[in-house]
Amino acid sequence: MITANGALTVNRMMPSVDLPDYTFTPGSGTPHPIRDPQGHSYGQKRVSPKPLNDETWNDNRAFLMGIDYFNMGYYWEAQDEWERLIKASGTDSMIGRFLKGLVKMAAAGVKVREGSIHGVRRHAASAGEVFADVAAEVDRDYYCGLEFTSLQFAADRAAQLAYKHDLEQGAPVRVFPFVFQPVLQRS
Repeated sequence: MITANGALTVNRMMPSVDLPDYTFTPGSGTPHPIRDPQGHSYGQKRVSPKPLNDETWNDNRAFLMGIDYFNMGYYWEAQDEWERLIKASGTDSMIGRFLKGLVKMAAAGVKVREGSIHGVRRHAASAGEVFADVAAEVDRDYYCGLEFTSLQFAADRAAQLAYKHDLEQGAPVRVFPFVFQPVLQRS
């Protein structure tokens, strides 16, 4: 949603879950979230997520947290959440391939934070290809609440933008002019 002053607002999918104090960017000096004792998730029990299902996506905590992380500028955390969900859902399954597109979009966000425009373009273009392939196979407009046209637009837009190079390390900043807002499937 765009507000009257042109700001992009987002409704969190899991508002009761606290977001980390910082977002991780490899090579930035921020502590690795899981391996470093100073990491925001160090020592936390990592429960395997339940597999994602197209009919019950809105009950899948890992999927929804990945969306919240992405929309709030926690790209590494979104990527991590969705990669774990791919393992639970099956790498070569339709859901796994769909999630791979989301992982690539999150990776593009990480590359923005790393200052690698080539990496941003490569990951965003690859995400667009994945979304196009999955859309052709499922032959529907929506999958797991997300519209393929919007996903394709997001991937194309991410690959074409210029990005700031002076992002504060660790500060979660939404770098894309779009968010993922799932909706219940339409008949």
